[in-house]
Amino acid sequence: MNPMDASKEEGGTGSLAGIGRALVAAGNLEQKTAELLYAKAKSSRRSFVAELVDSGAVSSIMLAHTLCKAFIVPLVDLDSIDIARLPEDLLDEKICRDYQLLPLKKRGNTLLIATADPSNREAAEKIKFATQLSVEWVVVEYNKLVKVNASRFTDATEKFSAAFLDSEFDEQSLEITADTTGEPATTDSEIDDAPVVRFLQKMLFDAFKLGASDLHFEPYEFSYRVRFRIDGELREMASPPVSIKEKLASRVKVISRMDISERRVPQDGRMKLKMGRDRTIDFRVSTLPTLFGEKIVVRILDPNSAKMGIEALGYEEEEKNRLLKAIARPYGMVLVTGPTGSGKTVSLYTCLNLLNQPHVNIATAEDPSEINLPGVNQVNVNEKAGLTFAAALKSFLRQDPDIIMVGEIRDLETADIAIKAAQTGHMVLSTLHTNDAPTTLTRLRNMGVAPFNIASSVVLITAQRLARRLCAVCKVPADLPQDILLEAGFKQSDLDGSWRPYRPVGCTSCNNGYKGRLGIYQVMPISDEIQRIILRDGSAMEIEEQAEREGVRSLRTSGLRKVKLGLTSIEEVLTVTNE
Repeated sequence: MNPMDASKEEGGTGSLAGIGRALVAAGNLEQKTAELLYAKAKSSRRSFVAELVDSGAVSSIMLAHTLCKAFIVPLVDLDSIDIARLPEDLLDEKICRDYQLLPLKKRGNTLLIATADPSNREAAEKIKFATQLSVEWVVVEYNKLVKVNASRFTDATEKFSAAFLDSEFDEQSLEITADTTGEPATTDSEIDDAPVVRFLQKMLFDAFKLGASDLHFEPYEFSYRVRFRIDGELREMASPPVSIKEKLASRVKVISRMDISERRVPQDGRMKLKMGRDRTIDFRVSTLPTLFGEKIVVRILDPNSAKMGIEALGYEEEEKNRLLKAIARPYGMVLVTGPTGSGKTVSLYTCLNLLNQPHVNIATAEDPSEINLPGVNQVNVNEKAGLTFAAALKSFLRQDPDIIMVGEIRDLETADIAIKAAQTGHMVLSTLHTNDAPTTLTRLRNMGVAPFNIASSVVLITAQRLARRLCAVCKVPADLPQDILLEAGFKQSDLDGSWRPYRPVGCTSCNNGYKGRLGIYQVMPISDEIQRIILRDGSAMEIEEQAEREGVRSLRTSGLRKVKLGLTSIEEVLTVTNE
C-alpha cells in the first residue's frame, strides 16, 4: 500500500482516516479521544502528530512503530545518524520548519526524508514542487525529530550571526532599496528573513568601508563564501551557512528588480544602500546560474569617482595633455581600451565631467549606466525592448548632440554609426576590449570597419590598466639585481643609481603592502603616419613601432615609470602589463 494513498487528509496534517485510524486499529488510542484530539489540532492549526504526542495520548516511540507498520515505511532511529554530516541544501529551511522534516539523502531523482507523519500529502507535494524530485519517507520519533531540527536551525543561526555581527555596524542607519529606474519590483513576503537582510546589509556596508570594488556571493555543494575584491585582489570575508543561498539570492533579486522565479538564465539589476540621511551608494548586480545555485556579483558604483579630476587618475603630464587636446576637438572619436575592471568607465566619465557645460548637449548609451552625472542625458540599453546601442545612437543623432558616449562598441552596426557621428561634427567617446592601443585599430578592421573610416574618425586611443599602489607607510627599498631590472624592460641608461625600486611589506594601514590603485596608460594620438599605415591596412605591429617612434610609451614602459617614482612594485607592473 502506498503511504500517500493511505491518507484521506484534511488540511495537510493527516486525518482520523489516516494516522488516527491506524492508532485506533492498533488498539493504541480510543476512537473518541482520537476524534477530540484531531478537532483540537485542526482548530489550533497544529499538526495532528504534534497534538497526539504533546497531549500524552501516545508516546513518540509508540506512534513511530504504529505508523511504520500501518504505512509500510522504514523506521529509523535518529540517535544512530550523524546529523552534522547530513547535507544542508537538499531542502529549504522553511519547509523543514513548517512540516518538521529532516532531509537525509538524495538518490537519483528521489529525496529520502525523515518525518513523524508519513501521511502528509501536502508536504510531499510542496517538496516535489520546490525540488522537482519525488519523496521517499522514513519514520522517526517525533520528539527526537523536533529536538534535532531545533538544534540544526539554532546552530545555523548562531553561526550565521557570528559571521557578521560587529559593534561598529549600525543596521538602523542602513536601508537597502531598489533602483527606481528599473522595472517594478517583484514582492515576496518569504524573502523578508531578518538574518538574511542584516547579513546582506552588513556585507555591503563592510565592502564599502574597506574600499572594495565588488562583492562575490558564491554557492558550492557543501559551502558558501563571500569574497570582496579589494585593490584588485579577491579576499574571502565570510562563510555563511549554505542553507541561506536561496533566500539571499531571492532577496537580492527582489531589491534589484529581477525575476525571482527565473533561476536558469543570468540577470542584471541595480540597487541602492542608504547610509543615514544624506549618503547613498549605488550597486550594479549580476546573477549567474552555477552548478549549486546562483552566483551573485555586486559591483560598487562610486558617483564621486568621476569628479576626482584627471590628475587623480595617474596620467603623466604628457599623456594628460594628449588626452585633453583630443577631447577638446569639436569632432572625432576617442577610444578607451582595457579589460573589465581596468577603470575605463571612470576615465570616460572624468572626460565627460570636464566637457559637461551648460552650452553642451551630451548623451550616453550604456549597459547599464554606472555613474549618475547631472547635466548628461544617460540612456540604459535594453536589448529585450529593442533599445540597442545602435538604436540609441540613431536616436541621439536626431537630437542634435555635441558629445556622444557609447558604453562599448560591440558590433559592426554600432561601430559604423559611431564613426559616422564622429565624421559629421560630433565628439564620440567609447570603449573596446583590446590589449593595447595599436591592436584597437586592427580590432575595428576585423569587425568590418573600412580603413578609410577608421583613419578619418579616430583621433586618439588610450589603453589602461590598474595597478596596486604601494603603501606609503610600510614600503621598503627592494634590492634587485640589474639583470632582473633589465629583463623587466628597463634600459641600461635608466639604471643610473638615482632611484631604487620598492617592495611591499604589509602593516595595519594597508592590504599586504598595498593601499589603493593607480592607472597605467598608453595614450596614442592618431598621427598622419599612423593614418597612412591604417589606410594601407597595416598590422598592429607596424602601428606600434610607429607610435613608439613618435614617443608613445607602451603599457609596460608606463608602468616601469611608476616603479621609478616608487608608486608601485615591479612585480605588480609585470603582473598587470604581461608583455
